[in-house]
Amino acid sequence: MTPHDKATLSALFWTFTRVGLFGFGGGPSMIPLVQQEVVKRHAWLSDEQFADILAIANTLPGPIATKMPGYIGYRVAGASGCVLAVVAVILPMIVAMIALLTVFSRYRDVGWIQGMGQAVVPVVMVMMAQLTLDFWHKSRLALGWIASLAMALAAGVLIYAAGLHPGLIIGALLLAALLRPARRHKGATP
Repeated sequence: MTPHDKATLSALFWTFTRVGLFGFGGGPSMIPLVQQEVVKRHAWLSDEQFADILAIANTLPGPIATKMPGYIGYRVAGASGCVLAVVAVILPMIVAMIALLTVFSRYRDVGWIQGMGQAVVPVVMVMMAQLTLDFWHKSRLALGWIASLAMALAAGVLIYAAGLHPGLIIGALLLAALLRPARRHKGATP
């Protein structure tokens, strides 16, 4: 193993340890943290690659909090990076959960314990709103605002009114894109 590999593995470990420590609210609330670390801080992925990984991760079974670190770790440093990233993201959650559940069960009637959970909600809401705006911007640039809005409204109706799982909708869109004939560029010969 070269020093560069050790540095990369160390960076992966500390990156996903931070995500595990500060990802309050579960897997979906970790997505903006992962994006900040892997796209903006370390530049391991582009915004487009991150969006693709997020879409695919949403179609697969299991928690997104482990699927994304696993794939990103594999992409950055192979199988050892995959294992290290997953362990790094879940270890702080396990330790924190055991510690907080112990404190919560002992002091559950104390006001500040009850206020802890309520105080985190607005911060997670802002993080999710920022991620939504980022994806709206990318979608608008790729598809145009009319198509993006139509697809968002259709997805909202299918998810909230019809009760379809988001993974089914994403899977159907991926399949439709795969089966769609490739567009020919102007001036291209047949």
